Amino acid sequence: MGIILCAGLAVWGYKKGYFRSAAALQDCMSRFGFWGMVCFVGVQIIQVVFPILPGGVSCLAGVLLYGPWLGFLLNYMGICIGSMAAFGIARNLGRSAIGKFFSEKQIRRYEEWTKKDGKFAKLFAAAIFFPVAPDDLLCYLAGITAMTWGQFICIILLGKPFSIALYSMGLTKLFQFIFPSWG
Repeated sequence: MGIILCAGLAVWGYKKGYFRSAAALQDCMSRFGFWGMVCFVGVQIIQVVFPILPGGVSCLAGVLLYGPWLGFLLNYMGICIGSMAAFGIARNLGRSAIGKFFSEKQIRRYEEWTKKDGKFAKLFAAAIFFPVAPDDLLCYLAGITAMTWGQFICIILLGKPFSIALYSMGLTKLFQFIFPSWG
């Protein structure tokens, strides 16, 4: 459903000319003012709770829409809130909730981390800091461990800035390299 919605929005935006340049897209979003930013943060929250698109894609969108600093801040807020929501869902609904969003193969691969004699928090923190693992899945898995809310929030708030900045700025540079007319 999410992919269909994104594809529909992409076609609509293309037909309206919003994808001619970053300036055209930013101009479109500026019409919505504060509420456009609220909606963007909402999209970031939803994309963590219901992992349909890779997080890097929405991080790139944040920077393209709102520039490097505000885009980073909005990405950070949405992803942190979404991560906390994923943790809370798993904490309240258990492992069965995780199976609704991820394949059993993915779950088993990372679930092994939860069984490593008290090392999960360290592995989780490293994975959150470096953008190499499926953070969304790990946030859900953290919710079914003995990790406290305080530990989780601390790891997310301190670990996310680096990975979000790396995704946001790295993908922006790659995007500008591939599509120089957007710069």
